[in-house]
Amino acid sequence: MKIGAGRDNLRVMAQTIHARPAEAGASSQALDVGATYDAHAEFVWRALHRMGVASEDLADLLQEVFVVVHRRRADYDPERPIRGWLWGIALGLARNHRRKTARVERLDRRVETTVIDDPERALRRRRQQERGQRLLAELDPEKRAVFVMFEVEALPGREIARVLDVPLGTVHSRLHSARRALAAALEEDER
Repeated sequence: MKIGAGRDNLRVMAQTIHARPAEAGASSQALDVGATYDAHAEFVWRALHRMGVASEDLADLLQEVFVVVHRRRADYDPERPIRGWLWGIALGLARNHRRKTARVERLDRRVETTVIDDPERALRRRRQQERGQRLLAELDPEKRAVFVMFEVEALPGREIARVLDVPLGTVHSRLHSARRALAAALEEDER
């Protein structure tokens, strides 16, 4: 069930979760979901977007991530980096979303409503962003996940391996393969 869209709804949800008393039997060490939302919602938003979630679906999936975080908050191991745990949840939901909808990934084509000082520069930047998103979308999901986690979100290889539940060597192999594929695609694009 989707619970409404928009960041205002997400803020209300986080405040509601934050205000709820701990469930009976829940550990007093359980994760504070409201504080986690406040600190990491932007990270999760970016992660979902970079994993190919369409712009119009981002708010709903972001909300689903934090619903899962709420349900599984007692399972969180504070000895582990929270971003890796959040990334794993977001990755799983993004994969499920793509399977359920079975639609081709779309790019966000809406123009931002901010004032543009130099329209030509803004257009070039927009085209570069679209090109980058298109090239990432052409990678298979496993390689894209590793590439985005390592190159964009700066997660260490060991954390990526733990999140994806693969050996560290597999992370390195996928990263190398993704870099090669992107370099080849860029070279072909320039011809």
